[in-house]
Amino acid sequence: MDTILIGSQASSTLSSDGCGPAGCTACSDRVGVSQGCAAIPGFLNAPLQAPSRLQSVLRREAFSDADIVYLLGLTDPADCEALRRASYDLTTRLLGDKVHYRGIIEFSNICRLNWRYCGIRKSNRSVPRYVLSKQQIVESALWAAENNYGSICLQSGERRDEKFIRFVEECIREIRRKSVSETLPHGLSITLSLGEQDLSTYRRWREAAGEHGGVRYLMRMETSNPDLFARLHPARDRMEKSYQSRLRALDDIRAAGMQVGTGGMIGLPDQTLADLCADIRFYARYDIDMLGMGPYITSLGADMVDEGMMERGPLMQLSLNMLAVARLALRDVNIAASTALQTLFEDGRERGLSYGCNIIMPNISPREVRKNYQLYDNKPCIEEERTDCRGCLEARIGSIGRRVGWNEWGCSPHYQTRTAATHS
Repeated sequence: MDTILIGSQASSTLSSDGCGPAGCTACSDRVGVSQGCAAIPGFLNAPLQAPSRLQSVLRREAFSDADIVYLLGLTDPADCEALRRASYDLTTRLLGDKVHYRGIIEFSNICRLNWRYCGIRKSNRSVPRYVLSKQQIVESALWAAENNYGSICLQSGERRDEKFIRFVEECIREIRRKSVSETLPHGLSITLSLGEQDLSTYRRWREAAGEHGGVRYLMRMETSNPDLFARLHPARDRMEKSYQSRLRALDDIRAAGMQVGTGGMIGLPDQTLADLCADIRFYARYDIDMLGMGPYITSLGADMVDEGMMERGPLMQLSLNMLAVARLALRDVNIAASTALQTLFEDGRERGLSYGCNIIMPNISPREVRKNYQLYDNKPCIEEERTDCRGCLEARIGSIGRRVGWNEWGCSPHYQTRTAATHS
C-alpha cells in the first residue's frame, strides 16, 4: 500500500489577497466585520483542470478502497482543487452554508495517562498543572451564550475519580440551567471531550444535561490500526486503556444517549494512505455523528519527538484531502476544522472549511491558562482574548462564502436521521 512520505518544506506566507494574522486590512475600510472579508484567499482561486479519472471518481456516491487511497494521495494543485470543490459543494448542499461554533473550554490539564504524542501527558514535569473553578467554567460558558455561540465543548486531561466526575456533572447542570434565554430557549448544547469513562459516568453526565438531544461526546480513536494505536500508548497505559477499551467507549457513549464523535491523527509516523482509508471505513462502520480530525504535530513535552513529523506543506495537503474524502464518503456528519490546521498555516482553518468542514472550535478558555494546555507545539491563539477571536473568525468564515450559525446547536443531519430511525 502507499506510504505517506515526507515532502518538502512549504512556506507559511499568506497570499496577498488572503486574511493575515491581524485580520484583513485591504478591505477594512469598505466592509464591516460582521459582513466578512471581501478578499478571496488565494487557495480558492486555483484553476480547475481535473483529469478524466478524477472526474469519474468524484461523480460517485460510493467509493472503493482504491478510490479513497487515490483521492487521499492527490498532490497536483489542479487535482486538489477539484477535490476541494467537490467536498465544498456537497457540504453546502447537504448541510447548508452555515459554520457552527463550539466554544472550547480547556478546564484542566491534569492527566493520569501517558499517551506518547501528548504534550500534557502525566510524565511531562515541565508543564504547570491547573484546574479551573466551577465559577470560571460556568462564566466562560455563559460568555459563549451571550455572544450567540449556541454550543460549547468542555475538554480536559483524563481522570476517572469520583471527585472529577461529580465536578463535571455539577458544571454541566449549572451551564444548562443558566444558559437558557430567549435566544437559546433550551440553553447551550454541550460537547464533552474527557477521555474514556465507564458507562455509568457517561449516563450521569448525559442526565445532568436534562432532556434534550444537544449532548455530544468526542472520543478520538486516534487511529483504527491496532498496531499503530499500541505504539501511541505506553505498555503501562495499555493495561487499562487498550484498543478494545476504546471501541467499548464508543459503544457506551451511544448507549448513554449522546451524539457520538471520534476522529484520528493524520500523518503519524509510519502511517499509510491505506491506514487513513481504514479510518474512514471505521467511522462509517461505527455510524458516527461527528468527526474531529487533525494533522499530527509533535510536542516537545511528548515522547515521540525523535520520530519526526511530515513537513508542513505535504502534511497540510494530506490533512485537507482526508477531510474532503471523509466528507464525500460520510456525507452528512459534522466535521470540525481543527485548530491544528492553523498551526501549520495561518489560514489553515479556512482551508479546512473550504474542504468540507462545517464546525469550528474557538478557544474561550481564560487566557492565563491557555499556554499550559498545548497538546502539540506552537498552538495558535493562546495569547488572544476570547473577544479578539469572535470578529476575526466571522470575517475569515465570510471570506470563503460561508456564514456563522449564531444561536444554533448545529446538530448533524446524520444524528437527526439516525435517531429518527431509532424512534420510528
